[in-house]
Amino acid sequence: MKNRLLLIMLLMLAAVGFAQQEEKADPKVGLVLSGGGAKGLAHIGALKAIEEAGVRVDYIGGTSMGAIIGALYAAGYSAHQLDSIFKETNFDILLQDKIPRSAMSFYEKSSYEKYALTLPFDKFKISFPTSLSKGQNLYNLLSRLLFNVNDVENFSDLPIPFFCMATDVETGEQVKLDEGYLPRALSASAAIPSFFEPVPYGDRLLVDGGVQNNYPVDEVLAEGADIIIGVDVQDPLLKRDKLKSATDVLVQINYYNTVNDMKDKLKRTDVHIKPNIEPYNILSFNQGMKIIESGYEAGQNKLLSLDSIAKLQKRPPIKQYPGKAVDTFLIDRLSFQGNDSYTRAYLKGKLRYKTEEYTDFDQIDQGMSNLAATNNFNSVRYEIRPNEEGYKLTVPIIERSTNMFLKLGVHYDGLYKTAGIVNITKKNLFFKDDNVYFDFIIGDYIRYNFEYYLDKGFYWSFGVKSRFNSFAKGVEFDFVQGNVTEELPDVNKLDIEISDFTNQLYAQTVWKEEFTFGLGIEHKYLKIESETIATDDKEGIVIENDNYYSGYGYLKFDTLDDKYFPSKGLFFDGDFHLYLFSSGFEEKSDKFSIAKAKMGFAVPFARNMSFDFFTEGGFKIENTNVQAFDFVLGGFGNDFINNITPFLGYDFLGFGGDSYVKATFNADWEFVPQNHINITANIANADDRIFESGEWFSLPDYTGYAIGYGYESIIGPLQAKAAYSPEAGDLWFYVSIGFWF
Repeated sequence: MKNRLLLIMLLMLAAVGFAQQEEKADPKVGLVLSGGGAKGLAHIGALKAIEEAGVRVDYIGGTSMGAIIGALYAAGYSAHQLDSIFKETNFDILLQDKIPRSAMSFYEKSSYEKYALTLPFDKFKISFPTSLSKGQNLYNLLSRLLFNVNDVENFSDLPIPFFCMATDVETGEQVKLDEGYLPRALSASAAIPSFFEPVPYGDRLLVDGGVQNNYPVDEVLAEGADIIIGVDVQDPLLKRDKLKSATDVLVQINYYNTVNDMKDKLKRTDVHIKPNIEPYNILSFNQGMKIIESGYEAGQNKLLSLDSIAKLQKRPPIKQYPGKAVDTFLIDRLSFQGNDSYTRAYLKGKLRYKTEEYTDFDQIDQGMSNLAATNNFNSVRYEIRPNEEGYKLTVPIIERSTNMFLKLGVHYDGLYKTAGIVNITKKNLFFKDDNVYFDFIIGDYIRYNFEYYLDKGFYWSFGVKSRFNSFAKGVEFDFVQGNVTEELPDVNKLDIEISDFTNQLYAQTVWKEEFTFGLGIEHKYLKIESETIATDDKEGIVIENDNYYSGYGYLKFDTLDDKYFPSKGLFFDGDFHLYLFSSGFEEKSDKFSIAKAKMGFAVPFARNMSFDFFTEGGFKIENTNVQAFDFVLGGFGNDFINNITPFLGYDFLGFGGDSYVKATFNADWEFVPQNHINITANIANADDRIFESGEWFSLPDYTGYAIGYGYESIIGPLQAKAAYSPEAGDLWFYVSIGFWF
């Protein structure tokens, strides 16, 4: 019996020894991928070369862009699939966090398309954002791509064990991330300081791992790797003739530790793949294909070493297959965490989601964009984890500590001339979910806008508006002679000054972010005067000086992707005003109504080319002598008050009547990103009672044609148009600088 036990023990020891020899004969390969922003795309090319050589990767450690590509590879994507993914990625949208217009409410659209600069204004002290981008779009993409491993808590359970490096922004310590929610870990590792905002991770606040450890070779060795393959896309230190700016000097100083550490780390790297990334920088994503190719070439240069490693390995490479893409999935539980100033109803309304419904990532991304568009929160790094019957969607809310903002803008056009806008916006002033803002506009004409709005999402919301608007313009005397009581000499044209003081109280409800319906009451004080002609006892004449009181309703639908250069979407804006009484009715008319509407669409029809068509019209109901609310057409622009409507080929306030119809055809070519050439034609009929006479459906009395150039600048669109009308025989040039307000 004893002899048998001894024999069994000897056999077991022999088996263990054989297994150890077998393991040594099948070395484990660790892959180290450094950070480098866009230069990190070279990792994809290097992975292609590693795959072609047949090398099995057993561990992956990465930092920043190396972490992102390494994690996707560890999750099952092949190098070829990664190549396809990054070819299809729009990095301008991904990095700039450009929020789609469809994600904005009408209030947010107005704000986004009015101001050139928004700054936190906490306790009446101006501060600057902690980052240029929230990283929301990048996070959304990572969540989508890594949905197949959303049940993984420990990153060693991925098809290839993985970890990434980050840096604690408070202590400066390097942090190894090997468990948690993988998209969150990657966003922390890639949070370039000042470019992306820091990422909360447990009780830490993390930024880019490259600050402390941009090439984690020691950590990969500690995982159990026998052979290290390192792909290094770090910059060397620059010579003095290359240091041409303060930024270059600061970046150089930041690289000291990294470059010095690499001298030692390269000694522990068996195969060092160093792509030629000298022509590129961390934002050279537009040259991504060249960068990927440089990585492949560098990998091919190490082909003999890679082939030798592959021959030493006994087991084949891990099969790269991320699983079938999921079209829709069931969210059976929705959880918000951290919201204090904003109610659950408000958050659900923005998210557009109800539990026990199937959804997809387009809807999830839309909902997160809706939250981001409010500017009330830091980036929303949600988590989707398997649950009982479907998935649990957890949405951690980090409310912005600042709820007061200073917003600025500048503008020039042919009607209001030069203007600058200063805005103060305060949120949560009296109640949760409320907003109050005040615009003060200085320039050739003083104006202001005020609004208080209590946003209840899909429920009825309430608001108060007040505005003062003024400008001066020369007009044909025919437009105002019905309001002039004095005997005047023969005149053809008057220089008039218009002042409009309007106050509104309204309630509205919305569906999604594109549709809104509202009702309200309005007071309007309108004054029109002219100093062109002086009478015996007056320096000028008063054409209009009355208060008007009305009830109104409106219906709006807007899915256009851009206000100024739309390439797709639908638009409808209808308004009805019932004027109940006025301080001047006893001299003019009983109550009357005005109805107007504008609708249209935009569609792409070729690469970077689009077509849009809009039609609009309006009319008065009931006979009235009130000409102040006539529809007046002419000029170029947006956001005019009352019934003033642009029409190319004529001067501002060039023609009109108590009713009109108009159609506009526009073709736009974005020949270079943010640069547009467009051709426009507009036609119209406008006169008194054209719907009664049938003239609205006749050949147009007014036509105009224009060619223009537009540039999407940081202060808003810069536009110039040359227009001609065959009837008038005049050539007009219009210039607009900045957002309209």
